[in-house]
Amino acid sequence: MHKGKGMKFVGDSRISAERKSQIPKDYSEYPGRTEAFWPNFLLKEWLVGAVFLVGFLTLTLIHPSPLEGMADPTNASYIPLPDWYFLFLYELLKYQFASGDYILLGLLVLPGLAFGALLLAPFLDNGPGRRPKQRPVAVGMMILALVSVIFLTWQSVHVVDWEARGEANKPVPESEVAVDTEHEGYAAYEANCMTCHGAELEGGSAAPTLVGIEYTAEEIQTIAKEGTGNMPAGLFTGSDEELEQLADFIISVNESAAE
Repeated sequence: MHKGKGMKFVGDSRISAERKSQIPKDYSEYPGRTEAFWPNFLLKEWLVGAVFLVGFLTLTLIHPSPLEGMADPTNASYIPLPDWYFLFLYELLKYQFASGDYILLGLLVLPGLAFGALLLAPFLDNGPGRRPKQRPVAVGMMILALVSVIFLTWQSVHVVDWEARGEANKPVPESEVAVDTEHEGYAAYEANCMTCHGAELEGGSAAPTLVGIEYTAEEIQTIAKEGTGNMPAGLFTGSDEELEQLADFIISVNESAAE
């Protein structure tokens, strides 16, 4: 037997002598399926991003956001809404099974299960295929989530009168009426009416202005006791004498404004 015949010498016994070279595979055998990252692939990404950005800016110009006026802490009838991307969660709380005694179910349990399922989707369906039909669990969960979010968002937007909300919360111009705080009816106005109608009777988003009205003293007293329009009855809690003083105060302010 000749020396060295049938023997293989390696520098490290842990490395097989049959180890292949670490030369990267030549992808030229797959024409059209691979390309250089720079500039080919990156240029395509930039073009797609530019088209999306131009489209988004165009939408903001054509259909601006329904911005409202300054917040009015005296407006007890104003119902605040979350941003549009949370409207589906807001709508969810309107259903009986997610509100009232089951509010924790709507606030924590259902959203937690939904978002948790989406996070676990790649682990629940980890097949090697990339086509939708080869990933039924992940694709089904994503479609269900998209349909639910779109439907709940549409339901929430559909029932909101956005134009009316914008008009109701517009800033009220400052009044130039001089209010006589020494008038005997001012205390009754301050205790019963100022919260909604303002310190200078200028009104607000919750109530109209009292400057420029053409009511008699009797009509003002009737409205203060029985209400009118969006104003409910029973808001005035003073005596009959204070009611007369209130009516006289409002009339005096209008008379001074007319001069």
